[in-house]
Amino acid sequence: MTNMPRPFVPNDQEKLLALESSRFLAAHLGNEGALEVRIDDSDETVVIPSSALQLLQYVLAQMAEGNAVTLTPLHAELTTQQAADLLSVSRPYLVSLLDEGKIPHRKVGTHRRVLFRDVMAYKDASDTRRRDALRELTEQAQELDMGY
Repeated sequence: MTNMPRPFVPNDQEKLLALESSRFLAAHLGNEGALEVRIDDSDETVVIPSSALQLLQYVLAQMAEGNAVTLTPLHAELTTQQAADLLSVSRPYLVSLLDEGKIPHRKVGTHRRVLFRDVMAYKDASDTRRRDALRELTEQAQELDMGY
């Protein structure tokens, strides 16, 4: 992920400001219009499209909780370690997924590169399979009157 801003952890003052801003945006998310923001001590304003407000509100909510935040474009290429970290798996396990063709990738010399969107597509599919299996197990447990 070259040229990506590094995650940062907000200080206490930034957390409070983020909390206030997040609450304000949350109250206006249902509106279809854009949001006009005035720059402090200036007559300048910037218009933020409604499509960006939901993302901005999420980032502010995370900051308010003191969480580090970063954004990654869907087309970003990840190293195998970055992709493994996103999936919460070991790098060797991720490499085995790549070698089995379960996640598309390309090679740059001897190094593998994975698109962020492909990692997220694999994660979404894996999460769906996990939820479906859990639902099926729950249904079986209820049918067998196992106390669940």
